[in-house]
Amino acid sequence: MMRSSALIALLFLSSFALASNAATSVAKHYIVYMGPHSHPDSESVIRANHEMLSSVTESLDEAQTSVVHHYSKSFQGFSALLTPEQAEQLSGKGGVISIFESRMIQLHTTHSWEFLGVNSLQYEGQMPSGSMFDVIVGVIDTGLWPESRSYDDTGVGPVPERFRGECIPGENFTSAHCNRKIIGARYYYKGFEADEGPLESFNQTFFRSARDGDGHGSHTSSTIAGSVVDDVSLYGLGRGTARGGAPHARLAMYKACWFNLCSDADILAAMDDAISDGVDILSLSLGPSPPQPSYFHNTISIGAFHAFQKGILVSASAGNSFFPRTATNVAPWILTVAASTVDREFTTNIYLGNSKIVKGYSLNPFKMGTSCGLIAGGAAAALGIPSKNASYCKNSTLDPILVKGKIVVCTLEELTDNRREKANTVKTAGGIGVVLVDPLAKDVGFQFAIPGSVITPLGAAELQAYLTTERYPTAQIVPTTTVLQTRPAPTMGMFSSMGPNIITPDIIKPDITAPGINILAAWSPVETIATSGRAVDYNIISGTSMSCPHVSAIAAILRSAHPSWSPAAIKSAIMTTATPMDNSKKLIGKNPNGSETTPFDYGSGHVNPAAALDPGLIYDFDSADVINFLCSLGAGPLELKNLTGELLSCPKNLTPSYDLNYPSIGVANMSGSLSVHRTVTYYGQGAAVYSSYVEYPAGVKLTVNPPQLKFSQAGEKLTYRIDFTPYQSSNGSFVFGSLTWSNGVHQVRSPIGLNVVSVSNRD
Repeated sequence: MMRSSALIALLFLSSFALASNAATSVAKHYIVYMGPHSHPDSESVIRANHEMLSSVTESLDEAQTSVVHHYSKSFQGFSALLTPEQAEQLSGKGGVISIFESRMIQLHTTHSWEFLGVNSLQYEGQMPSGSMFDVIVGVIDTGLWPESRSYDDTGVGPVPERFRGECIPGENFTSAHCNRKIIGARYYYKGFEADEGPLESFNQTFFRSARDGDGHGSHTSSTIAGSVVDDVSLYGLGRGTARGGAPHARLAMYKACWFNLCSDADILAAMDDAISDGVDILSLSLGPSPPQPSYFHNTISIGAFHAFQKGILVSASAGNSFFPRTATNVAPWILTVAASTVDREFTTNIYLGNSKIVKGYSLNPFKMGTSCGLIAGGAAAALGIPSKNASYCKNSTLDPILVKGKIVVCTLEELTDNRREKANTVKTAGGIGVVLVDPLAKDVGFQFAIPGSVITPLGAAELQAYLTTERYPTAQIVPTTTVLQTRPAPTMGMFSSMGPNIITPDIIKPDITAPGINILAAWSPVETIATSGRAVDYNIISGTSMSCPHVSAIAAILRSAHPSWSPAAIKSAIMTTATPMDNSKKLIGKNPNGSETTPFDYGSGHVNPAAALDPGLIYDFDSADVINFLCSLGAGPLELKNLTGELLSCPKNLTPSYDLNYPSIGVANMSGSLSVHRTVTYYGQGAAVYSSYVEYPAGVKLTVNPPQLKFSQAGEKLTYRIDFTPYQSSNGSFVFGSLTWSNGVHQVRSPIGLNVVSVSNRD
């Protein structure tokens, strides 16, 4: 989730001093990953884990004491408190693929479904209905609030017999809280406590159970599969019918996050369980801090690989880190989601004393009633505080005499500033309203304890002009209003993490963008920090955490309509039918000023659920293709054996990573002419002819061979080749274009991204 206190993900590392043979060594929490196993049951895996661990500890008892988690279902491994020396010894043991520290990762935190056209699909006969009941979406998050109306199971059929999950009781949560909508609920905290200490030490509200004390998990899960709930709003804002994108799907919650943080070890345990339980889709609105570790030193990449092998699509958020090269969850077997707007704004205008109106944004339920004095924070500095410092409105920087009864204009020192604390500072000093100048004004609907509005730097210029020319400036902040059918939309969120993919730049990331800005969904009423002390059942928040569940829901719809499709096929349908254009028929721009974007912002484009149901052509790949891809990155036979359970060797002539049969086309190191290959599978009725249409990247000529693909029947596969001939270097940056296959009905589009290092193969 996008939080004002944490816009850029932070890395938390904790260590624990334990008694051991190495008196000077400090024990840390390590994950020991061993890949698939052939043990008959979990108990035998656990025994094997203890036996391996005891080889580097003094005894079996010490081995059992040091273990935090066993991974014994979908793959083998464990997490344990080890000294670096013990970890080094284990790394040389047979069967161990990798050992790495368990680290903390962060959460990436209504009308959106109408904007996407999902509400109309069933009425037009495009969306499956009955089979939707059998789709199970696993969500790894902060839990859920089971009393929410969004989890009502009225009209939902029996729990699918194939589901092997459980409803684990805990604090304020019993098996009775599960129903035919919430069919599974587990929770994990051992890894968190091993890294961060007891949950109680945080002095925050929590439940040692699957019950949500944060709100984030309730929001994401209800966005995916929440039941239809009429007349939902936040303070009257965004009023309408709340629903998930796949309201007939089932939910299995795996609570592995606490206080906005998630332990790697707990995440991997949750993924192990979810795969074994039999979920169809796995949704993760969380991720590592950039830069992301390599694929097999990252828990989400590891867990998602095993999910992919079992036919489970993993949808994950790209992150909220603003800048190029910060996208996370970038493995090609993960569907990586960026965040963009819908055609709705929550405007909180400021009426100035000179009758002019400055447009602002927030979620403000307060009515001021009359105008009052207006003062810049920098002009209200407390004694001994520099004006610049006071302009940030941080604790004890404002003079109560100058602020009392006025609206105070505050600025940001850093993008990570806590916006709500600024409003609290103004309130404590006697101010009655706050105006915050913030580049994120359009992206995040902030809630304050007093009347407040957030304005863009452009709006700030108009406000500053008034303050400098008016001797006694006044203003009034009016309650927020909901504005629909805004243009342009979508626009990319300023915070949404961008590519290129730092591990494999040939794989364009993120893959897709979806609504993630000011999304209304279910909430935990005990979490009141984000709502400035007000208990609510539904809340409006922003982040790639919110866009990810939109795509997870669409994936669930596709799984229902096409149960035989692989995760890669579902991913392809979502990507190749997306659009890079907004509702004004222009290329998607970026907040706050509509600046130019590329596929490193939005991937293949903005998701289009109706088109994804009938994509025409599919780019498919399987585990064998992934193994070949990993070979191209340098994976060796032993690593591959431990991953697959088979003794494999990489071919002498490796397939380049840019030739993975991916729905987008990227070449990160083009030195002269080069050819890229792809294979498409036809999904349609009767014969069909698809013709190629090219948008040329700057400085590169290309030809498609053959230029037409002629299919005689559904399921037929055809391969094509793109020959690239660069005539101009791209000077260290990527140039972009696209290839679209069309039969006159379907538009199957792939973005192209090229980094032209040289124009000659001999340079």
